[in-house]
Amino acid sequence: MAPVRRFEGMTQERLTALLQLFPSRRVAVVGDFFLDKYLDVDPRLAEISLETGKIAHQVVRVRHSPGAAGTIVCNLVALGVGTIHCVGLIGDDGEGYELRQDLQRLGCRLEHLQVVPDRFTPTYLKPRDITDPSLAGEHSRYDTKNRTPTPEKLVDRLLSSVESLFSEVHAVIVLDQVEEEECGVVGRRLREFLAAQAPRFPNIVFWADSRRRIRQFRRIILKCNRYELTGSRPQEGIPPDWTSLREALGNFRVMNGAPVVVTLGEYGMMVSDPEILWIPAVRVDGPTDPTGAGDSATAGAVAALASGASLPEAALVGNLVASITVQQLATTGTARPEELPPRLKLWRSQQSAQ
Repeated sequence: MAPVRRFEGMTQERLTALLQLFPSRRVAVVGDFFLDKYLDVDPRLAEISLETGKIAHQVVRVRHSPGAAGTIVCNLVALGVGTIHCVGLIGDDGEGYELRQDLQRLGCRLEHLQVVPDRFTPTYLKPRDITDPSLAGEHSRYDTKNRTPTPEKLVDRLLSSVESLFSEVHAVIVLDQVEEEECGVVGRRLREFLAAQAPRFPNIVFWADSRRRIRQFRRIILKCNRYELTGSRPQEGIPPDWTSLREALGNFRVMNGAPVVVTLGEYGMMVSDPEILWIPAVRVDGPTDPTGAGDSATAGAVAALASGASLPEAALVGNLVASITVQQLATTGTARPEELPPRLKLWRSQQSAQ
């Protein structure tokens, strides 16, 4: 048993009331928009290159979708959020064209997704065997990222874009995906800008997630995983050290000056607002694929917060969404509003049984 008070949950009526507000919510997603590009390979058609003697993998289908910040967008769209503004930088290249086409098909607002020369559209190129939908079917990934600092004039434009949306949106989600310092959309100036502006707009939900620099944000809701919180190395199948987590979360909450959400994988989430609560995950059977689960949880949680949910309620919605997306193999999954009530019923039954 975790030495942290467990969140008691919500009723189906409460969840339905929140979901009914999703279509009227307006959200800005600020950050690194990647293109997830999949090369579906049929290993039965493999050839040997006459020139090099190496295997020539045969691609039978190419598909792509928005990734990183775009993954959050895909989940917001699937959940029925009404208006989504994309704020970021992409290159004037083929990948950028494909990414914009994908986002346009989703109905996103792209006025603030700036197309700039001399920058790549960040891309995750993912070859995989069509004969194996599990993680074992994935080949080595090829990443395209910008590895030089983002020019200051582009940062100026990004800050202007974000500021212009404060009067229009219910929530601002920040996704810092690029690990190279100052080479993506989210850098020092944007973090400082948000820390200064967020207290001026208490009716807007400000939420940030960062692979490498979550501790450099201040005064907005921060989401991290348990390893980012404690600085420990990921270990499969090891239960959380609840005592260490509670202490680290409390300290991080004080340092941030705003709520903190910690994801625990199969164990769910913890939140500090400032009371620390544990929101258990929905237990699911069968194979799972965690790709994009954190981003899907973010989408669900922020949509709920923007609709008036408390932070523990929002974390539970995030858990419900993630429990659906992890069961979608070999793709970055999404969840639809009508799928959430059955998951809440399952979650409540699992909690009652304990």
